[in-house]
Amino acid sequence: MVNDNNYGDSWDSWVEEALAKLHSSKLLRSLRPINLSPQPHKNSEDDYQVFDEMQPWDRSSVEISISEPTFHKWLLDIPSSGDEDICSNGVADNKEANGRFKKLLLFSGNDYLGLSSHPTIARAAANAAQKHGMGPRGSALICGYTNYHRLLESSLADLKKKEDCLLCPTGFAANMAVMVALGNIVSLLDAAEKPMKEDRIAIFSDALNHASIIDGIRLAERQHTVDVYVYRHCDMSHLSSLLSSCELKKKVVVTDSLFSMDGDFAPMNELVNLRERHGFLLVIDDAHGTLVCGKHGGGVAEEFNCDRQVDICIGTLSKAAGCHGGFIACSKKWKQLIQSRGRSFIFSTSSPVPIAAAAHAAVIVGKKEAWRRKAIWNRVQEFRALTGIPITSPIISLIVGSEEKALKASRHLLKSGFHVTAIRPPTVPPNSCRFC
Repeated sequence: MVNDNNYGDSWDSWVEEALAKLHSSKLLRSLRPINLSPQPHKNSEDDYQVFDEMQPWDRSSVEISISEPTFHKWLLDIPSSGDEDICSNGVADNKEANGRFKKLLLFSGNDYLGLSSHPTIARAAANAAQKHGMGPRGSALICGYTNYHRLLESSLADLKKKEDCLLCPTGFAANMAVMVALGNIVSLLDAAEKPMKEDRIAIFSDALNHASIIDGIRLAERQHTVDVYVYRHCDMSHLSSLLSSCELKKKVVVTDSLFSMDGDFAPMNELVNLRERHGFLLVIDDAHGTLVCGKHGGGVAEEFNCDRQVDICIGTLSKAAGCHGGFIACSKKWKQLIQSRGRSFIFSTSSPVPIAAAAHAAVIVGKKEAWRRKAIWNRVQEFRALTGIPITSPIISLIVGSEEKALKASRHLLKSGFHVTAIRPPTVPPNSCRFC
């Protein structure tokens, strides 16, 4: 049995040694925030207007319009590059559309709490844009990191109950940065051009993990410093068997916390038990759990009361937060390592200042307007009671089968006034097309 202290001693020492190597090689990178004045709100969450019930503008997050040409091309399954309503000068071609639009109800979005249309969040973005423009003028390590970005990182670290947080341009970039940084640890610790087999890192990945995790692992593999083991979806017996037979000391388990195409949760309690037994680093992608799960919106780890056992929590600001961007909630040591070796972070321009301001407002509003969280889970219970479909989350995955069937069903829903996009390969395996 490996307890948390032994785990911490192992991984903390490896990360500290890697940071020491970076420092001695003058490759340790620092974030130095540029101060934009006037300062964003720091201390008082009361400065952000919140509501205690649904408002008329909440409908705007699900009520959309598409032009008649777009509507008819969709019905006829005619390929489109999205330019049917645009003239050569880039202006909407109302002559063709004749000013007619079809109103639809959106059932394909990730705006779980409806925060994308919240006036407090829009006001935060507008105020920042008026005061500072768009920015950010460069990557975070050059000149794109400001006090607005730092304030957002602090609020996310607090939400996830972690020591610190690193902002990334997208959730995809965040997963890529973590996986690539993990692959760098071995090369930093081993001076040999080709590390010994026993010094490599074993990464255990759920079979249905998000594409960004898979692609990040593939990049890490190219460094020849990791061995990858894919375990059957949420199958803890298979994972336990792989862990037990693996002789490598450095082990990492990475999983989505709430799976976007199936709507099921990772078995967090069982993962925590395996972590205690095997001493692996537990990394979760909480893209669909952040602000949706947990009493305070802390996500799936808060929902299952295992915040402390999750070592690195990756997330996005483009779903329940209704904004844009990604983040990595972790310890200060891990943050230093990732910001120094995570290429998708290092070589990407920072999020625009108004986006950082809006996302910070979204975190505050999302925590304080807890009724939104309660409402979405009430809808889950109602759907389950009305249909008999045993869903366990706001992600309702209805598997149709072939692409032809899925596209036909999507067009039928379109005629009925619902925007529901068919999910097809390569997002899901062949003959498992679905609506989510």
